[in-house]
Amino acid sequence: RRGRPVEALAVSPETTILAALAIPLAGALLIGLAGRVNDNLRETATLLTATVLIACVWSLFPEIYDGGRPSVRLAEVLPGIEIAFKVEPLGMLFAAMASGLWLVNSIYSIGYMRGNREKKQTRFYVMFAVSLAAAMGIAFSGNLFTLFLFYEMLTLSTYPLVSHKGDPATVRSARVYLGILISASIGLLLPAVIWTYAVAGTGDFTAGGILRGHIEGPQIGLLLGLFVFGAAKAAVMPVHRWLPAAMVAPTPVSALLHAVAVVKAGVFTIVKIIVYVFGVEFLFAEPSSGWLFYAAAFTIVAASVVALRQQNLKRLLAYSTIAQLSYVVMAAAILKPLAEVGAAMHMLAHSFGKITLFFAAGSIYTASKKTELGQLRGIGRRMPITMAAFTIGALSMIGVPPTAGFVSKWYILAGAFQADNYLALATIIASTALNAAYFLPIIYLAWFEKDNTPAGKEHGEAPPAVLLALIITALLTIGLFIYSAPVYELESQLVRGMK
Repeated sequence: RRGRPVEALAVSPETTILAALAIPLAGALLIGLAGRVNDNLRETATLLTATVLIACVWSLFPEIYDGGRPSVRLAEVLPGIEIAFKVEPLGMLFAAMASGLWLVNSIYSIGYMRGNREKKQTRFYVMFAVSLAAAMGIAFSGNLFTLFLFYEMLTLSTYPLVSHKGDPATVRSARVYLGILISASIGLLLPAVIWTYAVAGTGDFTAGGILRGHIEGPQIGLLLGLFVFGAAKAAVMPVHRWLPAAMVAPTPVSALLHAVAVVKAGVFTIVKIIVYVFGVEFLFAEPSSGWLFYAAAFTIVAASVVALRQQNLKRLLAYSTIAQLSYVVMAAAILKPLAEVGAAMHMLAHSFGKITLFFAAGSIYTASKKTELGQLRGIGRRMPITMAAFTIGALSMIGVPPTAGFVSKWYILAGAFQADNYLALATIIASTALNAAYFLPIIYLAWFEKDNTPAGKEHGEAPPAVLLALIITALLTIGLFIYSAPVYELESQLVRGMK
């Protein structure tokens, strides 16, 4: 009808939430069909799906930034137990990050998968899309039941990606990945969800929490433990072994595990449960929850020490991820406003920095088939773009300005000062020194040592698609340092009114 207002044509936020879940699934079907035609069409479908998902998810940002909390209830499974979705600041950050990095990872995957002549590429792109649908469900989950469903969907959909190569050693490692994550979620996370529904009468994520007055004393610490170790994707020791085992996967999958979806789903789950199930102020007043801080601090230092001993580049990055994830958990466990904002900020900073590092490792492998640290002498002269990006990612993991890691560590340190938590300060200082101890020698080796590439095996940079993705994520790592204010403003809504 002529003269119809533009607002009447706008898609509602509730419809947008459901579209964010449907787009990757529809994309997976489209990718599978396109793969039967030719590779170019399949990859075009992948890039198109990722682009549409970004447009969909990011369109929610202005409303959430302005304080809106759109929600939609899809189905009631049992009385009081629903599949429901609600967008809040933490979930908005996770969804925006995962959808954005999927596009960059897809660009990278085209160069990597073709450059290494990987088999079963159509299955790879299909399962990647399904994994992103699961990540969107986790990000927008409105209650514990919905979160658990999509958390399990993410585990199952990433298993074919981890086992992609198909050789016996890879399959064994992939079974470790699947076994630990499924055992933890069924044996620990599910009982925690059931316990919460039983005592609180609801599992809805609610500002300030839902457990006050329903649980007390040592039970609080026990329930928190079930949630933390049940969400094994966060890799808090001792439920961390799945992460090094998963390094048998192709590098784009490692990037998915470490930056786009899987490990972030773990720490996201823990932070969301602390903020919306327990309530930060409720936990702060309960001594039985104090163990979480010490578990996270131990994981940070112990994983950093193990990383220091690694000679394989991807395994070093895996243990670095275990340590960096526990920065998020420790920040959440400090239970102060600036630390909670720092936890959210570090999710994003780590994603940008670590995906850059894994992209660089894959770039090196694609161009030279080098995987060990000792093979990287002088490689910066042959692969200057790759190693410049690696250097930026490594400096972000250490926390050096002007990189994103400096910003997130700054907020975590500020939260530690708010709490007068000097052990947190000591942990951050120690782990920063350890990060420098295993990253700076690699940078020195690559840029200042003599090239040891054997004659006849000279090489240059990786394919252009790989380099483009590397450049984008390296720039994002610096960009978050410069433009961190919008993220801070969004995530500060998590703790508004807290002391």
